[in-house]
Amino acid sequence: MNDLCAIGFDPVFNVHDFAFFADESVPREPLEERFTLRQDVLDSAGAGLLGPIKRALAKRWLRGKEVTEIVQMISQHRPKDVLKEQEKISRSDAIALIAPNYYMHFPAILKGWITRVFTYGFAYTLTADGWRGAVKGRISLLKRKKARIIQPTFFSEEDFEATGLREAMQKTIDMWGFEYPGIPDVQHVYFHRMYGVDENTRKGYLQRAYQLGKEF
Repeated sequence: MNDLCAIGFDPVFNVHDFAFFADESVPREPLEERFTLRQDVLDSAGAGLLGPIKRALAKRWLRGKEVTEIVQMISQHRPKDVLKEQEKISRSDAIALIAPNYYMHFPAILKGWITRVFTYGFAYTLTADGWRGAVKGRISLLKRKKARIIQPTFFSEEDFEATGLREAMQKTIDMWGFEYPGIPDVQHVYFHRMYGVDENTRKGYLQRAYQLGKEF
């Protein structure tokens, strides 16, 4: 079990997270033309009283360095909190997520967890066509057997179906978020109208959630 709030996971993607793109599989062209590797090293040198000194040392280190050398250095400074979460996934056969529905997606902390943890080189890589923008150029790496998603929602099941909300979430969350990275079996379960149903219905939701967990 992994309670993101309890462990204080930071969902904000920042400049340090780009270190995961410092991967040997990235073609040299995008590394040189689309990523500001040298500037990233300087920006990550830090602020405060020692910031100018650190940036001066970083600037001196960068002199004459090849792109491959910079990539190797940056890759050694990948965020430790993300690496820890990736290690948890690597030890698992499947992934189960339980979270309320916020704006037809996950709460910010879980959305940020996926954004930061399902990184290049861990959840996927890209072919040359992929770097040119082709979806077919995405190579799946997250080879887990299955994913189960349970989400309480505010709206009724009828509205979910009639307005296309279920289809939209199926594409953005189930398909793109989990199937594309390499999880073939994705089941997304909704508990509708959480604030508008009676107590017996809520108890039924809990019983179903228990059964889903038992079968999982």
